[in-house]
Amino acid sequence: MHIHIGFDIALDFDQATPALLMLNVHPSRSQDLVLPDSLRFDPEVPVSTYIDAFGNLCSRVHSPPGRFRVWTDAVITDRGLPDRSAAEAGEVPVGDLPDEVLIFLLGSRYCETDLLSPTAWNLFGGIAPGGRRVQAIVDFVHRHLEFGYPHARATRTAADAYGERRGVCRDFAHLAVTLCRCMNIPARYATGYLGDIGVPKDPSPMDFSAWFEVYLEGGWYTFDARHNQPRIGRIVMAYGRDAADVALTNSFGQHVLARFEVWTDEIAEDAALPARRDAT
Repeated sequence: MHIHIGFDIALDFDQATPALLMLNVHPSRSQDLVLPDSLRFDPEVPVSTYIDAFGNLCSRVHSPPGRFRVWTDAVITDRGLPDRSAAEAGEVPVGDLPDEVLIFLLGSRYCETDLLSPTAWNLFGGIAPGGRRVQAIVDFVHRHLEFGYPHARATRTAADAYGERRGVCRDFAHLAVTLCRCMNIPARYATGYLGDIGVPKDPSPMDFSAWFEVYLEGGWYTFDARHNQPRIGRIVMAYGRDAADVALTNSFGQHVLARFEVWTDEIAEDAALPARRDAT
């Protein structure tokens, strides 16, 4: 299947400001792009790119004063299959984990394993290790937290979410990631596009989404504590320890968000590819 993806973001700067952008599809999916997700800017500025420690594609720009717009409009091929099941996957003992996976066992900015470890072992210590234990964690987080866009707060940590019992998708992911790490299950935070494909359409404006992956026998498996069901058409943009590692924009100066629009829609099998958006 083909999926039309993209975004249109505008920021207002008081002065010339350097910024880091993490707005491209993850390199692991770049070969699936039918129309590339090249970033476009208004006004046009030089851009340089690099791959960070988590394998994410990052762009460096220097915004002039005033309104700075960045957007992309792309098409990507997807298998059209739901997230693969981890129900029968076993856990990998810590001593047998690959070196590059160990970092996803440790506490991080939004995932306080030291604070939540006793809670995790009390809740999930009696459940058989592996995919079923992860699913029990996801079920708990899905029930425990109330989702709502008004609940969004950039400083909320996993421990805060556990105590406040509310949040947005990043909070669901942070709490589930933390509880998994407490149980010695490597877990990484993921962000990207997730459209309403194969599910009832959400009337809320489209946004980027957050979910997480765990490392079990057979590799990395996707879980989503907010939706708690296998989904079709996830397009990952970035992986990290938590949201601090995958910020869409990091500006080194003050700015105001002036526009934010995201789209991710299935293209009908007999439909032509959409025309690219241009500057407006």
